[in-house]
Amino acid sequence: MKILHTSDWHLGQNFFTKSRRYEHQSFLQWLLELVDKESVDAIIIAGDVFDTGSPPSYAREMYNQFVVDLHHTDCSLVVLGGNHDSVSMLNESKELLACLNTHVIANTHDDIDSQVITLSTRTKEVGAVLCAVPFIRPRDVVQSVAGSSSTDKKQALGLAIQQHYERLYQHALERKTSIETTTSNSKYIPIIATGHLTAVGVTSSDSVRDIYIGSLEAFDASAFPPVDYMALGHIHRPQIVAKSESIRYCGSPIPLSFDEIKGFDEIKELDGRKNSDGKTYQQIPNKQVVMIEFNDGHKKITPVSIPIFQPMAVIKGTLEEIALKLQQFTQSEQTVWLCIHVEIQDYLSDLQQRIQLMVEGLNVEVLQLRRTRSKQAKALSQVKNETLAELSPQDVFIKRLELESFESEGEIKRKDRIIDHFNVVLSEIELKGSMLDAAEASDTDGPKSQQGESK
Repeated sequence: MKILHTSDWHLGQNFFTKSRRYEHQSFLQWLLELVDKESVDAIIIAGDVFDTGSPPSYAREMYNQFVVDLHHTDCSLVVLGGNHDSVSMLNESKELLACLNTHVIANTHDDIDSQVITLSTRTKEVGAVLCAVPFIRPRDVVQSVAGSSSTDKKQALGLAIQQHYERLYQHALERKTSIETTTSNSKYIPIIATGHLTAVGVTSSDSVRDIYIGSLEAFDASAFPPVDYMALGHIHRPQIVAKSESIRYCGSPIPLSFDEIKGFDEIKELDGRKNSDGKTYQQIPNKQVVMIEFNDGHKKITPVSIPIFQPMAVIKGTLEEIALKLQQFTQSEQTVWLCIHVEIQDYLSDLQQRIQLMVEGLNVEVLQLRRTRSKQAKALSQVKNETLAELSPQDVFIKRLELESFESEGEIKRKDRIIDHFNVVLSEIELKGSMLDAAEASDTDGPKSQQGESK
C-alpha cells in the first residue's frame, strides 16, 4: 500500500498581487505524474485545499479537474477540510466526487462510521484504515458550560479532541478486526489518522494563520492515538512532531511566504558562472510530499522533493552586498520573485528608486522590500544599559521613535504629526505639574506664616 501525504495547497492564493495559478497547476500535473510513476494507491490532502472559503472559479475548476484526472489512475483521494476551507463548499460536491473514488470529510460530526475510511490498493485489496480528522471546530466536539474559566475551557477542549481521536481509533480497530476475520487477507492492515491543527513545539511561518481551536493554542502530540502514521496539515514547513518519524507535517507544496524559503547555499561555481565575489547562490528546495509505503508489516517513509515552479529568493545585506548578489540573476530564464532586506545605517528616502536601478535589466520582480536598521540594535543595547532616571521624557520618546520605520512620504508626515502631538501633550503635562507645585508651595507657606503669627 502506497499513500501520498500532502496538505495546504491553498488553491486560489494571491501573493503580493501575484496569482499562483501557474505554480499550482504545475504542481498538480507533477503530482499526477508521480502517482502514475510510483503506482500510488491513495492521496491524503490534510486540509486547506483552498486559500479562502470563496475561492476563484479557476481554483475550483483546477480542483475538480484534478479529481477527474486522478480517477483515471485508479488512485483514491481523501480530502480533509482545513481552517481556510468552507465546509459547505466542500460538501456541495461531496456526493458527486464519491463516484470518482474521492472521500470528502469537511468537518467532524457524530457519524463516526463515515469518518473511518477503508483504503484499498489498486488491486482492490484492503490496504489501510483511515481515521479522517479535518480541522476541528469547538462546537463540533464540546459544549460550552456557563461559568467555566479559560483554563477549564482549554482542558475540556483538549480532552474532547483526544476523545474524538480515541473514538475513531477504536472504531478503526473494530473495522480492522472485522476485515481480518471476514476475509482471507492475512496481510497487516495499518491504521492511519489525520489532523489539521498546531501541535506543540512545531515551527511555523509568516503565511500560517494562527488558529485556535476555541482557546486551545496547540495540541499535545502525546494525546494522538498509537496509529501507524499521523498525516498532519496546517503548518507549511515540513517537519516531524514529538521526535516521531510517523507523526509529520508535509508542508505546503509551494512557498506561501518568503520566510518558507530555506535560503541560499553558497558554492564556488554554478553552471560555469561566478559572481564578482567569487561565489554564487543557489536556492535550496524544501517543499515536499511524503510517501508512506506499507508492506507486510514493514513501513517506509520517504519525503519526495517538489520542483520549484516559480523561482523565489530572499536577499539580505547592505546596498553594496545586494548589488553583488543581484548579479546571479543576469542570465535567469524565468522571472525571479525577490524579497530584499536592506541593512542601512541611516534613513534613505530614495531606497526604492535605488533598488529599482539595481534590478534594471534583470529578469526579477521585487515583491517585498524591507529595511533592517543596524542602529535599531544599538539603540536597544543602549536602552538596556540606561535607567529611566537618566533619561528625560524627550529622550525616551526619541529612542522609541527610532525603532520605527517611516519610509513613504505619508509615513514621514505621520511621524511629524506624532512628534507635534507628543510635544503638545508634554507641554500640557509640564504646565499642570508646575501649577500643582505652585499650589503645594502655597499650601505649605500658609500654615508656616500662621504659626509665625500665633507665636
